Amino acid sequence: MVISPSVVEEFGTELATLGWVSGLLVAGSLATGDYLPGVSDLDLVALVEGPVDEARQATLVELHRHLDAGAGAGLHLGCVYVDTALVLDVQVRHPTWTHGQLVQRILSGITRAELVRHGYAIFGSAPRDVFPPMTADDVRAAARAELTGYWAWAARRPWLWWDPLIADLGLTSMARGRHALGTGELLTKTAAVQQADAPAWLIDQLAARRRGERVSSPRLRTALIAWRDARRTVAGARRERR
Repeated sequence: MVISPSVVEEFGTELATLGWVSGLLVAGSLATGDYLPGVSDLDLVALVEGPVDEARQATLVELHRHLDAGAGAGLHLGCVYVDTALVLDVQVRHPTWTHGQLVQRILSGITRAELVRHGYAIFGSAPRDVFPPMTADDVRAAARAELTGYWAWAARRPWLWWDPLIADLGLTSMARGRHALGTGELLTKTAAVQQADAPAWLIDQLAARRRGERVSSPRLRTALIAWRDARRTVAGARRERR
């Protein structure tokens, strides 16, 4: 049985009391067994009965801010709020709490694959009873969409890669994307570190940071390696799409 951090259970209790949230589902590294406290984000999906209007959004912002300042401090708890009537619409944007703010985002194909293949419910229906199955070709399509979407945008902006967080995320995301395109299977972030297209010294440093160690890498060299990797991987994903 998967053991969730206590804050996830507390969050589920708070959502259930609202009366209009019918389920809380776990995706991301917590679902795949790759969760590292203080390192990994908590990626959650809440199922909502009816639209999340302004009043509901205000309630959620207050709830998240209270949680982030208390039991969830430093745990990077994020949640996508999906109207159950729109579960099958892969293009619609849903209210999403991430990094201290409520934004509008789609529920990505990769997150959907994590849910149906590895996810579980804190309360409500199991993910595989809510979302349709994700075949290997569906996973490939989801990975291609992320690579040719956000990551193509980022690859056109080399200055973004000066941020060490973006460089690390890019290197692991490119490895995960290549693995998904080639196999139709998901790859955890920890495993992706070892498949990063980077020198051995940088892979060792990525692995140390994944373990929560305070290790830094040469900023300019790392940015250049990660940016070039993204450009190559995005170009490969575009060629496969043709």
